[in-house]
Amino acid sequence: MNVVRRPAELERVPRAVAIGTFDGVHLGHRAVVRAAVDAGLRSTVVTFDPHPRTVLGNRVELLATLGRRLELLADCGVDDVLVVEFTPALAALEPEAFARMVLLETGAEVVVAGEGFRFGRRREGTLELLRALGLDAREVPLVPGISSTEIRRHAHAGEIEAAARLLGRPLEVEGLVVSGDQRGGTLGFPTANLRVDPDLLVPAFGIYAGAVGERRAAVSIGVNPHYGGTERRVEAYLLDWEGDLYGSRLVVELWRRLRDERSFASEAELIAQIARDVEETRAATRPG
Repeated sequence: MNVVRRPAELERVPRAVAIGTFDGVHLGHRAVVRAAVDAGLRSTVVTFDPHPRTVLGNRVELLATLGRRLELLADCGVDDVLVVEFTPALAALEPEAFARMVLLETGAEVVVAGEGFRFGRRREGTLELLRALGLDAREVPLVPGISSTEIRRHAHAGEIEAAARLLGRPLEVEGLVVSGDQRGGTLGFPTANLRVDPDLLVPAFGIYAGAVGERRAAVSIGVNPHYGGTERRVEAYLLDWEGDLYGSRLVVELWRRLRDERSFASEAELIAQIARDVEETRAATRPG
């Protein structure tokens, strides 16, 4: 998949363009992208970074980093992605100017968007305007019950399987492995401590069964109350793994929430519980 940052970097050929932010590339987003891929022209996604709502002054808990979003779009079979930098100046563009600068410049003939999609100044641009400009603008109906807002709600409630059903894949936490307290190694369960982008969604505190790639992982999200912690940590114990992960980017799938985090009467009791968490992780099945 080819990724560019400016319309002029794309060859001007007949294109079917799916347009949207596509944060998380959930099942509703995939329906839009699939409509572009199935249109029979060169499939192209136009997406935005940063998230338009953040530029307009709203905080958004992102379901995925831009890098992860691009990986998920590649999995959908897209030929090209145009990542448009969303700025106040772009938000202020008249809809027709936006359409000519971003869509017509690429050779778009078909434009596909989700139901209710709007663009341009004051969100005044509609698919009807695109049709008036000669484009075959197609609206994809919303997939009932599926939205980024609903996925966030499930994540905050620790409802991991429900979130996975809307995503079409497990909920993920992504970050860089950094140095932590190194306490897990002394307990016999060395963990990778993740530095997570502050704008990314992190689900409810607790202990989770999950995976990193093909390797299962027991995951702790929270403040580690047994040791009196106050700072949120995301730590993953990769089962049957030995090696140095410092500086690595990890995408951690969350498969099932096992329990709340809590304090224990002794360190021995904590170790015994972690061992049970690991066994439950071995038995967990991947949702989504």
